Amino acid sequence: MTMVRANEGESIEVLIRKFNKKVQADGILTELKKREYYEKPSVQRKKEEALRRRGGNRRFLRD
Repeated sequence: MTMVRANEGESIEVLIRKFNKKVQADGILTELKKREYYEKPSVQRKKEEALRRRGGNRRFLRD
């Protein structure tokens, strides 16, 4: 669970900004989006393989 401690004299806006930064740093929103629907393991493997192939090709083309 993500928590943010309030220092004396901090406004709510500052606390919300701190909380949002912490949530992004922890990767909670990306994990939530990833788990939004069930994906079969075979589909996950295919996506990962395609991403690896794409990433490899990009690196090759940049050189």
